[in-house]
Parts: sequence; C-alpha cells; structure tokens
Amino acid sequence: MKKLSAAVNALDKRSHINREIYGHFSEHLGRCIYNGIYVGEDSPIHNTDGIRNDIIEAFKEIRLPVLRWPGGCFADEYHWRDGIGEKSSRKKMVNTHWGGVTEDNSFGTNEFFNLCEKIGCEPYLAGNVGSGTVEELADWIEYITFDGVSPMADLRRKNGREKPWKLKYLGIGNENWGCGGNMRPEYYADLYRRFQTYCRNFSGNELFKVAGGPNVDDYNWTDKIMGIIGDAHAKAISLHYYTIPSGDFSSKGSATKFTDEEYYRTIKHAQYMDRLIDKHSAIMKKYSDNMKLAVDEWGCWYDVEEGTNPGFLYQQNTMRDAIVAAVTLNIFNSRSDIVCMANLAQVVNVLQAIILTDGEKLLKTPTYHVFDMFKTHQDSELLYSFTENAETNGIPAVSQSVSLNKDGSMTMTFANASLDEDFEIDCAITAFSASKVSARILSGDVRLFNDFECPEKIKPAEHTAELTEKGVKFTLPKCSVACIILS
Repeated sequence: MKKLSAAVNALDKRSHINREIYGHFSEHLGRCIYNGIYVGEDSPIHNTDGIRNDIIEAFKEIRLPVLRWPGGCFADEYHWRDGIGEKSSRKKMVNTHWGGVTEDNSFGTNEFFNLCEKIGCEPYLAGNVGSGTVEELADWIEYITFDGVSPMADLRRKNGREKPWKLKYLGIGNENWGCGGNMRPEYYADLYRRFQTYCRNFSGNELFKVAGGPNVDDYNWTDKIMGIIGDAHAKAISLHYYTIPSGDFSSKGSATKFTDEEYYRTIKHAQYMDRLIDKHSAIMKKYSDNMKLAVDEWGCWYDVEEGTNPGFLYQQNTMRDAIVAAVTLNIFNSRSDIVCMANLAQVVNVLQAIILTDGEKLLKTPTYHVFDMFKTHQDSELLYSFTENAETNGIPAVSQSVSLNKDGSMTMTFANASLDEDFEIDCAITAFSASKVSARILSGDVRLFNDFECPEKIKPAEHTAELTEKGVKFTLPKCSVACIILS
C-alpha cells in the first residue's frame, strides 16, 4: 500500500460552496417524469398528488437543493399553457426529441412547483426561446410569482393555487446553439436581452437569470455571449458537458460492459471538467468579476440498455459512475468561486440517474450514494486542501475537497480512481482541533451495479479513520469514494 500525505488549512477559506452545486435535472424524457417521478393520482404505487412518496423521501434524504425542468431540448418546444388546468382537457403533443411518444401534459407547472415544495428545493425553469414568444415567457413568470390581480394570477387561482410560488432560477433558453434553435451566439445574445427584459420581479420575487452558455469547449460562444450580455442582464451562463468513454456521441459504449482502458478514458474525460471551467471562467473574467457558471447538464452518457427505447436514454449505473460523480463534485467544490450551480442529468431513469424505478420497485444507484455522502458540503466554506498524488494509467488517482460546515465540523471527501492500488492517506490539519471522527466508504468492483433483484450490492459502509496528533489518517481502497467528518 502506498502512503500519500495530505494537508488542510482551516484558516484558508477559499469560497462558499453553494448548495445548488448538488442540483439535479428532470426532463420530459423517457421515464424521468412519467412512470418515474409522476405515476398519477390513481396509481396503486403510494403517491401524493401523483408524485411517488418514496422518490420524495429519497430526494429529501440527499437534501436535493434545486431541480431543473422541463428540459433540456424539450424546453424549447414546451408551451406552458398546455400543462395547466383540468387534466382531461390539457392538450396532447408529440415529444419529437425523445422517442416520438405522446405527451399528455398531465405533469405541468402546478405539479412541478408542488413537487419542489414537497422536496424543499428551489425550482429552476428552462424557458422556451427556441419556439416560444416573449409574451409567453413573461406570462409564465407572472402566473407563477404574481400576488396581485392580473389575468395570469387569476388563472393560477382558478387552477387551485391561491398564493404564488417563489421562483429564483430562470434559464432563458436551452442549448440554443443546437436543439434550441441552431443559433449563432450573436443572435441568441440579442434574443436573450429581449426575452429577459420582460421577465419581471413580481411580489418580492427576485429572478436569478441564467443565459444559455457554451457546448463543451466552444470558447467563442462564451466570448460573444459575455461581450453582448455581460452581467447587467444575467447572473450566470450555463455550461453543458457529458462524460463519454470514447469522447464521441456516435459510439458511446456500454454502461456495464467496458474494459479497464475504457474506464480510465472515462475518468480522464470527467477530469476534463476542471479545464473547461478554468478556460471558460478566464474568458468570463475579461468582462465581469461577478458572472457565475451554472453547469446545468453534466454526467455520463452511454448507449441505452439493450431492449429499451433508444429515445428514452435509460442506462445502468456502476461504481465507474460513482467515481465520475465524486471526481466531478470535488471539482465543483474546488471551483465554487465561479460555479454557482450544477445539475446532474438526469434525476430518475435517464442517463446518470440517481434513482431507477421498475413499477413499484425503486433502487438507489451508486451515484445516489455519492450525493448522500457529499451532502454536508452544501453551504459550507471551501478550505485549502492538498493531496500528494499518484498516477494511474496517465491520470491522477486521487481527488479531494474539504469544507468547514456551519456547525463547526469539517467534511473531507476523497475518490481513488485506481483499479489496482490502495492508498494510506495521512492528512495534517492546520488550525482545527477534532475530538471525534466518523467515516463512510463506497467501494466495490468497478463494474458492479444495483439491480432490482439485488438493489443494495453497492451502498456506503462504515469506515475506519484515526485521529492523529497532526490530523487524521485513513485508508483509501482502490475504486472507492470516502467521506470523513471531523468534529
């Protein structure tokens, strides 16, 4: 076993870790909403107003802070009035992006905002710029947030909601460089300025407006958007980046059957997130010291599971995905000076989901457990931390982040991407005294996953960590994620 030294300085507070960095994404795609989150009021599955009770509890357990909806590509052809009022009279539409299935709009604005209230999370709307109008988006904001007398507020009351909801996060368009309209950055930036003008702050509600940012490494898009929009009209721009083993959407590879070489390529691609944030933020800082980055789509994207609808993007979730999640969340923590929010794609039954369902059955994926282990980072202060690293197959083996929590405790999260080597971590801690330590570990064969026959093959276990005169010492097994809490 190789010994690695680490260090933490509790006096060196770097930035605030927004709880929204641990956000999620729900789209009208496959079984994410229907037969996932939403089963309908008449379902034999235990539900509240059509929302699965076990999903609500699972979301609460990880302190899910923000949920993005209704897309994704779906957002730029979603017309919100189709999803309000009596369900039997709601319009049906074809979901042209995802499987060509009929969307009956039984889950709409009221259902989404009520879901967020049940979870206790912030709603994050993606507004329709691609096929919608300024008036349509302005009316939607009024319907949701206005507490006075107006046609939209009266319509909300008619639909059974007297008091307005709160809406903080508003994305104006989605992937407008692609499925959201195939626009040039200059054209989208001008459209953005126009649309956002009419998205008003009603009844004490204050919108945090997010402009549609780049696809992966399109640095020209970022430069043009920042030059035209700036921080006078937006608080953040988005970034979308998916981890694909091959780096090529045309041949993504299997979620469960992969070689060691494919595994290491996947982790290398996940680590690329740090470079993307670094380069985009450098461009942003040329124009503003205040603008933030919202990585509102990220995660692993593989080929769909055999025998499933290719338009539903259903995939399994192994320890490889847990390592990707831990590496990425450690990056977000370390760049919380610029990253204000992130949203894993997607929350249930789609891509790197934290939950999979099959009828009344529900399982928590390895990725879910990473979010559970990391949740005490939310709203904490990032501390300086360093780990002497080891290389494994051309990539750094260990990633980490450390934060100081409001209650005075310290959270340390580590991931070991090596498939072959365990490490003993000896961490010296400056200006922090602990009398108690607890630790949890998520580990197992890299290809192991939870299924409906054995839903708990991969789950966190208690781990041993030892307080020392200088700090703390513990073992980091191969292919593992660890959380150490000192108090």
